[in-house]
Amino acid sequence: MKHPDIHELILVKLSELAPEADLSSLDPEADIREELDIDSFDFVRFITSMCEALKIDVPEEDYLKLTTLSGAESYLASRTKT
Repeated sequence: MKHPDIHELILVKLSELAPEADLSSLDPEADIREELDIDSFDFVRFITSMCEALKIDVPEEDYLKLTTLSGAESYLASRTKT
């Protein structure tokens, strides 16, 4: 999957968790959890939904690689290459 597709998927999944958030102004280097005021349970739900959508597994030790928009895009793109 290409970065633009992953970017859009991330935004869709984040909008499900924080429907009131303005995702267009989300800083790609900011911590998603802080920017969207989501707790650890919601963050795990985000990761789980991304795994289901992309049909991949993300080991728990890699969760911190998905805390920023740019980090999540890069990590997920690297995991979905065929």
